Amino acid sequence: MDPAQFFAASRLVIVAGKGGVGKTTVSAALARAASKEGLSSLIIEVEGKSGLAAMFDQPSFSYDEVELLPAGENPVSGPVRARTLTPDDALLDYLQNAGMNRISKRLLASGALDMVSTAVPGIRDILVLGKVKQLERATAADLLILDAPAAGHAISFLQSASGLADAVRLGPINTQARDVLDLLGDPSRCQVVLVTLPEETPVNELIDTAYQLEDRVGVSLGPVVVNGLYDDLPGLDADPEAAADAAGASLRAGEADELRAAAEFRRERTGLQLQQTARLLDALPLPQLRLPYVFDAEIGPAQLDLLAGSLLAGIHEVDAAALGQPEAAR
Repeated sequence: MDPAQFFAASRLVIVAGKGGVGKTTVSAALARAASKEGLSSLIIEVEGKSGLAAMFDQPSFSYDEVELLPAGENPVSGPVRARTLTPDDALLDYLQNAGMNRISKRLLASGALDMVSTAVPGIRDILVLGKVKQLERATAADLLILDAPAAGHAISFLQSASGLADAVRLGPINTQARDVLDLLGDPSRCQVVLVTLPEETPVNELIDTAYQLEDRVGVSLGPVVVNGLYDDLPGLDADPEAAADAAGASLRAGEADELRAAAEFRRERTGLQLQQTARLLDALPLPQLRLPYVFDAEIGPAQLDLLAGSLLAGIHEVDAAALGQPEAAR
């Protein structure tokens, strides 16, 4: 599949997954991959303190949009921008656009939003999703990437529009909820990319999340990103002492045992990830984009380039027809 075709499939990509599987890193890598294709992207985070800015070697940011990576000419690359969305800021923005600036400040100062959110569950989420919908409609970038909350909250977050549309039958809240539902239910506008590690618990949770998103939210699922895969290494079955002798080298006391233990760990790890990726494909027949394990302590621009390159290579191997499935087979 051509990456340009992949990134043009939906204007909004929602990246979701269990906490700790690297969904923020995947969000950043998707933006960098789109940049390499000459496209502009806007990363939207909703939880804050994600470390996203540091991955681009930039200072932290807040509600106001910032540029994490400028456009380039040689080679041609698109800009990457980002912003954080919070319910308070989204409400303030909404009221200011409606000409109610004075009222908005009083509402926030009085803590009225907390009272309303208690009385009307889901109102905070719909404020954020309403702003996302506004950005999507305005074509704020070629690609919008929403770094969603962790899997459990992600379902209620995306389901908030349906609940509010049923609970509030008339008025601007109903209109906002209906508009968000239209966005989430249109595959040409929105899709969800789920992220997992090649381990049993994250894979189980991803499968459950996928079915819940389809059944309860009705959103289209894109490829699954399997993060943190160990590369196959040749020579793991070789005896360390024999290999050292063949190379004309010598090992210090205990090094052979340490090398055998390291090789055994690597064999077990690669065997486990093969088992889990196969199990995931059997339970959820969606294309898989696989990212290598990054051994560096921090993810920075160099590591992002590596991950973006892996994403682009994986996208090239995706069968476009496989992404046309309206529902995962059970």
